[in-house]
Amino acid sequence: MKSVSDLQTARYAYKPKLPAVLNGAVEKLSLGFGKKTEAVSDKKELKELFAHTYGKPLAQVQKGKNPAALNKIKAGVILSGGQAPGGHNVICGLYDGIKKGNEDSVLLGFKGGPSGLLENDFIKFNDKIIDEYRNTGGFDIIGSGRTKIETPEQYAAAAETAKKNKLDALVIIGGDDSNTNAALLAEYFETHKIKTQVIGVPKTIDGDLKNALIETSFGFDTACKTYSELIGNLARDANSAKKYWHFIKLMGRSASHIALECALQTQPNICLISEEVEANKSTLRQITDDICAVIAKRAEGGENFGLVLIPEGLVEFIPEMKTLIAELNDKMALKKDEFEALHDFEQKKAWLRANLSPQSFNAFDALPAAIAAQFLADRDPHGNVQVSRIDTEKLLALAVEKRLAEMKKAGNYCGKFSSYTHFFGYEGRCAFPSNFDADYCYSLGFNAFILIANGLTGYLSSVRNLVKPAKEWTAGGVPLTMMMNMEQRHGSKKPVIKKALVELKGKPFKKFASQREKWAIKTSYLFPGAIQYFGPSEVCDRPSKTLMLEQN
Repeated sequence: MKSVSDLQTARYAYKPKLPAVLNGAVEKLSLGFGKKTEAVSDKKELKELFAHTYGKPLAQVQKGKNPAALNKIKAGVILSGGQAPGGHNVICGLYDGIKKGNEDSVLLGFKGGPSGLLENDFIKFNDKIIDEYRNTGGFDIIGSGRTKIETPEQYAAAAETAKKNKLDALVIIGGDDSNTNAALLAEYFETHKIKTQVIGVPKTIDGDLKNALIETSFGFDTACKTYSELIGNLARDANSAKKYWHFIKLMGRSASHIALECALQTQPNICLISEEVEANKSTLRQITDDICAVIAKRAEGGENFGLVLIPEGLVEFIPEMKTLIAELNDKMALKKDEFEALHDFEQKKAWLRANLSPQSFNAFDALPAAIAAQFLADRDPHGNVQVSRIDTEKLLALAVEKRLAEMKKAGNYCGKFSSYTHFFGYEGRCAFPSNFDADYCYSLGFNAFILIANGLTGYLSSVRNLVKPAKEWTAGGVPLTMMMNMEQRHGSKKPVIKKALVELKGKPFKKFASQREKWAIKTSYLFPGAIQYFGPSEVCDRPSKTLMLEQN
């Protein structure tokens, strides 16, 4: 076993709490079923694509009889996509579940994400391996990856691995794209009469894999608490030094759930919400002016300091930036060889002048050179700009500094302005899971076994009623096709689990919006401190503010 810290030793000993409905003899846990379900949209197309798995009913764990839970089974598990705190506990819960059913049952861990399935590269879990990773952060037990299973050859390879290892089930732990893969794989196995069941588990710190039946994705709670501790530390420092504005970018590729949750936890002076920026069609200049207005107003009270929270994906929601990025993606893909032959930034700029619309070129030309270069950096595997590599926090800090200088020149009082920029992202993805995530993830994994033992495939493990004590949580399964729609991807429409963005009419945003004018001017910071693992349940087990507001 690896050398460990005192905290890590203590976390090994932590016993995750299970919902009462999942306790007891597994052969006495059955499922009740509701009505058949429909997809969120594009029902006709999805019904045709998922002929064998579309329209399945919701499932709810209940007391009953299921002697099949005592059968020996062989299952596989995959960690897919970006890391999120609690992934190890999903595997631990799944392992403990299948072993509780039958000591001779086997769990294989496919290494490096979906590629491990395609290459038949796995480890066989045992007590020693599992016990080393209980309640720990990270995905290092088997590693993760972003390989998509989408070609006929890849589906055939996945099927071959399933048949070769005589897998009764495969559990895919991932976000919306990974669970879309799970749905497609379940359909493929059913179509080709491969007995392997497929169950998904909802993972992503971004918090955008949720709906009425998936209350939150795991990892969101821990990541937000980790970032909020850091933001609170900066807030305390800013209020002590009283001379710095901190521009803080937070992970969240499409949705602003993380930024919103951290704002609710720390009460910064400014928090931008991408979905609101898009709804209001706010330009970069308008955003800059709004920030400058707050800075100037606080300066009148002698408070030349503050905090600005910025979602990672903000640039794609600012109208002129969104258009610029779309044109860049299109032109750089269409004339890839021509563009890649250019090495000098000025040459590239000249090429853009000739290939972009005047509006988009002007938007590009107005960017600081270092930021502009990031818009031209290597594309992701889909040919899109890698938004996480654009220093949006620096872009805004520089734009604000420039605009304040113009305001001062015009005779407006703006006080003193000095800024620091930060990006909090990877710091939160592999943190020790909070008690909430440790319990939730263990329950999701154990529940995945119950779904398998009851013969389901094409379902997502669901644990609900999460604002109550863990013993009152409920468990069941949600058909993956129920959460899907058709979206334009690479020139054609494809089935995709619909992302959940911040709802501007939702309770979390309304709570934030009702207080932000006060927080902007009056220093109202909260300091959450480090995640608490020991102490009163109301301190150590509390869920996120977003979840509490949504579930009320």
